[in-house]
Amino acid sequence: MTTSACELCNTPGGDVLVQGVQFRVVLVDDAAYPGFCRVIWRDHVPEMTDLSELDRRFLMEVVWQLETAVRTVMQPLKINLASFGNMVPHLHWHIIPRYADDAHFPAPVWAQPVRVTPDAQLAARQALLPALRAAVAQRMAAYL
Repeated sequence: MTTSACELCNTPGGDVLVQGVQFRVVLVDDAAYPGFCRVIWRDHVPEMTDLSELDRRFLMEVVWQLETAVRTVMQPLKINLASFGNMVPHLHWHIIPRYADDAHFPAPVWAQPVRVTPDAQLAARQALLPALRAAVAQRMAAYL
């Protein structure tokens, strides 16, 4: 895939929460998973091993800081971290808060749904997003 055809080179990939020189953190527009975020590496590379050791450490520190913000604000049962790139071979990490009542739990969010999350639960999680935005901005300030 060329950079001209890459979705993450040509679009933000979500609602940009913070933008650094080497990465951006976005909030994914997924009504079933409020708080689902991505860390997207700026340069078009497909794998972690395409980065220098220093850049790999830096990126993982950003992922861990984002996970901490999501855990603190969203209070999930579990966090799923994933870096696939099978559909979009541009280095990015998914940080997904998971709950026992979410549509796919305990399977991955890309599996077939097994239940419907109650609207009240989704609304309560959606109401936490302003606090998540603030927490992400605070935790990422040192990395921008």
